[in-house]
Amino acid sequence: MTKPSRKGILLAGGHGTRFYPATRSISKQLLPVYDKPMLYYPLTTLMLAGIRDILIIIWEHERALFEKLLGNGEQWGIRIQYAAQEKPRGIAEAFIIGEEFIGKDSVCLILGDNILYGEGIPAIMQEACQQPEGATIFGYYVQDPKRYGVIHFNDQGQPVDIVEKPQNPLSNYAAIGLYFYDNRVIDMAKQLKPSARGELEITDVTRAYLDQQKLQVTKLGRGTAWLDTGTPPAWLEASNFIQILEHRQGLKIGCPEEIAWRMGYIDNSQLLTLARPLLKSGYGHYLQELLT
Repeated sequence: MTKPSRKGILLAGGHGTRFYPATRSISKQLLPVYDKPMLYYPLTTLMLAGIRDILIIIWEHERALFEKLLGNGEQWGIRIQYAAQEKPRGIAEAFIIGEEFIGKDSVCLILGDNILYGEGIPAIMQEACQQPEGATIFGYYVQDPKRYGVIHFNDQGQPVDIVEKPQNPLSNYAAIGLYFYDNRVIDMAKQLKPSARGELEITDVTRAYLDQQKLQVTKLGRGTAWLDTGTPPAWLEASNFIQILEHRQGLKIGCPEEIAWRMGYIDNSQLLTLARPLLKSGYGHYLQELLT
């Protein structure tokens, strides 16, 4: 059976009310996390997975800001399109908004405020991209699982349920904001009914795959960092995390120019062209030094 290609969706809508007043005039995903816009981190996660066709879901009135930052992605050897979300109706609505973009392909959805870092992550995601059918999600051990969608496992370590923000969680494994689904996810999303909070829940989509025994859960190890920058304290923690690692190692995290170059999406001359306008910040010098 021919394996379907994989499209990517990056969800960057939402009002960002937990960041008010900082986000009253700008999208949360355009705020800097240390030295790069927040959006760069989930975008480069998709790039590391080998995904080059990406749809970014935004508010229509912010389109010009995103286009100024990212353009159509050709400078990084990828293709970026944009779609507008009229109002927040849940994460699963992304598959309805992106139906035409997805076409007959499989899809990977990542939330715009998620940062994923760790050795082996690209290989894990590239393996998920190659799955011909079903769904793959990732479980991450957290101290306070009540805040998340929690994955319950049986004694054999197989997933048996996913519960959104449970009062009495049976596991410490949260489902992170990165989801791989086959093309059936479009019809599944269309069949969803809004939850008690009026949203189309991504947990309900994943549970549908679980009920069909078509769900694979990959547990991320202790050497992996998953940071949800959805609140100011979490955003500050993420900024400090990135700053410490970049300062100690001298290597950047979530740098689309470097990742495009290392993935073979752009060549040496294209990397140098991207570096020149960024020399005053030091970011451009870093890109130049990659070649030496």
